[in-house]
Amino acid sequence: MKDMSPLEEIRHSSAHILATAVLRLFPEAKLDIGPPTDTGFYYDFDIAHKFTAEDLEAIEVEMKKVIKENQRFERFEKTREEAIELIKEIGQDEYKLGRLEDIPEGDTISFYRNGEFVDLCAGTHVNYSKKIKAFKLLSVAGAYHRGDEKNKQLQRIYGTAFATKDELQQYLDQQEEARKRDHRKIGKDMQLFHIDEHVGQGLVLWTAKGSIIRNELQNFISEELRKQGYDQVYTPHIGKLDLYKTSGHFPYYQESQYPPVIDRQSLADLVDEDKTCSDLTNLLDEGQIEGYLLKPMNCPMHIKLFDSQHHSYRDLPVRFAEFGTVYRWEQSGELSGMTRVRGFTQDDAHLFCTDEQLQDEINGCLGLVKTVFSVLGMEDYRVRVSLRDPNSDKYVGSPENWDKAEAALRVAAETLGVPFSEEEGEAAFYGPKIDFVVKDVIGREWQLGTVQVDYNLPERFDLSYIGSDNKPHRPVMVHRAPFGSMERFCGALIEHFAGNFPMWLAPEQVRLLPINDAVLPFAEEVASKLKAAKVRVTIDGASEKLGAKIRRAELDKVPFVGVIGGREAEEGNVTIRSRVAKSKEGTYPVAEYLDLILGEIANKTLPEA
Repeated sequence: MKDMSPLEEIRHSSAHILATAVLRLFPEAKLDIGPPTDTGFYYDFDIAHKFTAEDLEAIEVEMKKVIKENQRFERFEKTREEAIELIKEIGQDEYKLGRLEDIPEGDTISFYRNGEFVDLCAGTHVNYSKKIKAFKLLSVAGAYHRGDEKNKQLQRIYGTAFATKDELQQYLDQQEEARKRDHRKIGKDMQLFHIDEHVGQGLVLWTAKGSIIRNELQNFISEELRKQGYDQVYTPHIGKLDLYKTSGHFPYYQESQYPPVIDRQSLADLVDEDKTCSDLTNLLDEGQIEGYLLKPMNCPMHIKLFDSQHHSYRDLPVRFAEFGTVYRWEQSGELSGMTRVRGFTQDDAHLFCTDEQLQDEINGCLGLVKTVFSVLGMEDYRVRVSLRDPNSDKYVGSPENWDKAEAALRVAAETLGVPFSEEEGEAAFYGPKIDFVVKDVIGREWQLGTVQVDYNLPERFDLSYIGSDNKPHRPVMVHRAPFGSMERFCGALIEHFAGNFPMWLAPEQVRLLPINDAVLPFAEEVASKLKAAKVRVTIDGASEKLGAKIRRAELDKVPFVGVIGGREAEEGNVTIRSRVAKSKEGTYPVAEYLDLILGEIANKTLPEA
């Protein structure tokens, strides 16, 4: 039995009370599982009736009745035979017997009873139901049994619970603000990206406006990379299957990759043979026919670039950077806008260095991540050091190399001056990593930016450089991606800024509002000067009142609006209205107006609070 924190116990008990209430209202429901989560709890139900918002309200009312009854949570144990009999007796054998089979032979089998409700459960729980003082049911979603889309889809009711009503209200307020900031809604309203069923789920189409944001971020990071001596490279979207077998990505991440593509010549050679799809898959796995893979990672190709030339210790470190698009097979239920996709572009880089250079290279990567977060005003973050689990067979390479890599990351994490935690078992199969977990303006956390140390892939690919002793030595490899992926990072940025991007990132930086046709020529003259200075500017020449134009610019989240009336045109001025810099509002001569705009862009000024 695993002891839970007081908050986990509240949430776990709330899940049981949810199931109690559902069975009172819908006795035909079949139950699967109902665990606590980081933000609340859920329970999965198999029932023909489709739960509605009205049902959730009724279930909440019944849950409050259960809580008022102050039911006691009682734990009791059974033998396996007794457990099978009890599960059948309560009519929940369809899923609970399968969950019972998950419990290893010899382990304790326990149940919990509250009132009339009995559930197979390891615990723990609150003592009495009145301990639950603040809960809320949130939504219903489909969930495949055991997370496998081949299994039946159940209905999952999500809820949350906190120790106090104030904490619950704070969370609900945050969720409401999150809904307003949802990048899927803002992205559609601002025409930043599009996902089309005819193209494919999880495959993002960047619009012209969204591409501006992406390009500005790429230009910014590329300039930082030039300062640090990186070389920009390009690699194909597809590579031979053997490449990813050598790296280990294919066997280790096979379930999250697109199926291999059979080489055309291999397929032609087999066309007259009676081969099933399974036969072809086996031949691919055995290496008897050639296959290709949509690239799930950029690192094997960067390794081959390094290996294509001879290197001495004087050449190191070698730093390859690429905005490389990779492809992963995510289940459809896990896809979400730009933040969980099937094709994404990483701001990827791989550094090849000596043992002596490793610490400096890690520190340089971490400094780059900190620069990105500082410029974007995302400085509230924590650091997670992901280590191997020594008892797992998931990881490749010698314990000695793992120890060196983990020690180097610990030293680097200590230099950051922010809290960091160590999480065993979360490392990549080839090496430990540092992840940056950023808190946005409404307190939600996003995993953005990663740095990994890798002694193993250089070993698997037999990489070497010639040392000062004129003998071959193995380089150390560092993987790093400050943004992580452009799609996920931009999705997080949309929500962080609620679409109100800083001036340098805004797809439309300035909108000029002539109040009538008579001043339109002057507005066009101002726009020409702005465009010549590479400012993204438009003119709203619609025959509408000024108030309507201003309101439209606000809805479109344009940072700076330039109002041009008869006096402004006569005196050569522009009147500024701004959503990002209220302190800069006023009337300026065109030259000063241009300088102000360019200054806001060059300084990468953040929106004023």
